[in-house]
Amino acid sequence: MEIKNRIREFIITNFVTASGVFIDDTTALLESGIIDSTGVMEMLLFVEEEFDIEDLLPENFNSIAGLADYIQRKLT
Repeated sequence: MEIKNRIREFIITNFVTASGVFIDDTTALLESGIIDSTGVMEMLLFVEEEFDIEDLLPENFNSIAGLADYIQRKLT
């Protein structure tokens, strides 16, 4: 599964509670309130377990596209 899709699926499954919420690749996850400080910790654990990347900072969670790009750079 593509990195962006794996991230989106995790976010929708764990953070989106209202039906019909659309999150595109550039949605500001922190600023929009989709992910809060606890959510950042959950995302850190997800990225560590799913992609074996441990040096993430909260600014890497600005959007699905930003996080996917960061992960892709770390994996190559």
